[in-house]
Amino acid sequence: MSLHLMIGVIGLLYIVAFGIMALFRREGLSIRLAVESVCVTAIAVILVVLTPIQIHPVWFFLLLYLITLRVRILVDLANVFARRGKKVQAERIYNFASHLWPDQTGNLIIKINHATLLLQKNQLDESISMFNEVLTQANKGYLGVKYEAAAHFNLGVAYLRKNNSSMATIEFNSVIDTWPASLYARRAQEALNRQRSKEKSEPESEPPDQKTPLT
Repeated sequence: MSLHLMIGVIGLLYIVAFGIMALFRREGLSIRLAVESVCVTAIAVILVVLTPIQIHPVWFFLLLYLITLRVRILVDLANVFARRGKKVQAERIYNFASHLWPDQTGNLIIKINHATLLLQKNQLDESISMFNEVLTQANKGYLGVKYEAAAHFNLGVAYLRKNNSSMATIEFNSVIDTWPASLYARRAQEALNRQRSKEKSEPESEPPDQKTPLT
């Protein structure tokens, strides 16, 4: 097979593979990724056919991957910084990624991870607002089940820190409904069990004829 045909086949298989993966993750098909993949493939084929430039198929695949998945790669990098406690650098990378023309799914992934960082920084109101913004778009089909479960779980944690146990309960139950077999669902169930245990133990520990103080 000639080089330009091989590059064309790689580009086509790349689009098909990521389309199948998106459907498997319950994400919407990314028109942006498909268009960018076609453009990069077409440019590579033209260069190989009309110029002396010879692009190795492996390097073409890596280039295609870096260009089309630039946003997710940067989000992963920002998460590394966040886990190491370098929150300022992580936030800068999230902001930078948001300016690289992400598709609908990529934009929501940035917001989920940014909201989680705000939760870690104890900026609860900003975190809750961003999680709610993401979840209002979940029904449009661009948010995979993994990220939807993560958003519900972390939103529940944010509500707990705001002492809003009723809203936290709603979010933890939403995690279980969204992805019952996930680690998020198990942690959500543990949080619900702790809440129930706390609610049962609090009345028993009160002295008689005394009101529970407001918090």
